[in-house]
Formats: sequence, C-alpha cells, structure tokens
Amino acid sequence: MSTNTRPTTALVPPVEETRYEEELARGLPAADEEAFAAIYRHWSSLVHTLAARSLGDAHEAEDVTQQVFIGAWRGRHGFRPERGALGAWLVGITRRKIVDVLEARTRRRRLVDSAAHNTAPPQSAAASPDDVLDRVLLVEALSRLPRAQREVLCLAFYEDLTQVQISERTGVPLGTVKSHARRGLHRLRLAIDQGRAPGTDV
Repeated sequence: MSTNTRPTTALVPPVEETRYEEELARGLPAADEEAFAAIYRHWSSLVHTLAARSLGDAHEAEDVTQQVFIGAWRGRHGFRPERGALGAWLVGITRRKIVDVLEARTRRRRLVDSAAHNTAPPQSAAASPDDVLDRVLLVEALSRLPRAQREVLCLAFYEDLTQVQISERTGVPLGTVKSHARRGLHRLRLAIDQGRAPGTDV
C-alpha cells in the first residue's frame, strides 16, 4: 500500500484528484506553507520536464524549476483560482522562465559572435542589469580559457583588432592567431550552450 499522503492520478479517480488540486490552489493565496510544499511535490516534476525538454540542459532545468516555484510563492497574491487551474498558471510561469533563459543565451552568443567578427559590442548609455550580468558571465568564461586563446579573444573583443593586427601586436603567426580564435570561440559557445564556464582542456 502506498505511503504517499496525497492522492495520485494512477490510483485516484480524476474527480478526486481535481478536488485535491483545487484544495491546494486555495492554500496558495492564503500563504499556507504546507499547501505550497504539497504544490511543489505535485507539480515540480512537470515543470522540470518542460524546462529540460525546452533547454536541453539538466542544470538549467533545475534552476528554472526553482525559479518557477520561488516566483509562484512571491506572486501568489496574483493567482486567482476562478480564472484557471493552478497547474496551468504554473506552466505559464515556466514558459516565461524558459524564454528568459533562451534570451539570455542569445545575448551571450551575440557577445561572443561580436568577438569573432572583430567588432566591439554596442555600448548603451545605461546598461540594463541583464546586459551587465551577461558581460560578467562572458568575462568569467574568458578567464577560464587557456592564456593564448584568452589573449587573442580579448584583443579582438575589447580592442577591436583584426586577426592580422593581433598577429602584428603579439608577434604570433597569423595562422596560430586564427587557430586560437577559432578554438576559443568554440569553447565559449559550448560554455554558453551548456550554461557553464569552459574548462581548461583543449
């Protein structure tokens, strides 16, 4: 016999399961912590599955799952049971968080691509918090590259030098500069796609 304290869709008729979910939904706006813990147990696997399928990264999916339920708790007063089911509301939050992650990936890719094309990223009068965070993450990723790759990319990214100019500045053969740039950019893109900073193996 199951020791689970809540009904499950496998053992309980749909009507009873719906009533259970409605009971949990009433507890959210009331800031019922026990109800919220049950909400997490009931829907976290669905949220994680949606995030993992969309992002293709287990660590990012875990982060999104945490963000969804933190956001749900903080925004609990905005939930109205009469406007729709709690599960649908949580899925809506999940989709927005997934979009945020994908947009952040795109911004970081653009920063990396700007280095590949020897153009400095556009500067705005007042950088948004997201832009600042992206730059910090890029600097962190650059700092973990092998020294030669890091030097080439920094000269291209921050000083807007072409590969020929980098070769002249450093005295490194042009072919080697191109190789360092290609490998460094590849590693940065991998780090962005995988949501982590690159390692030091070549």
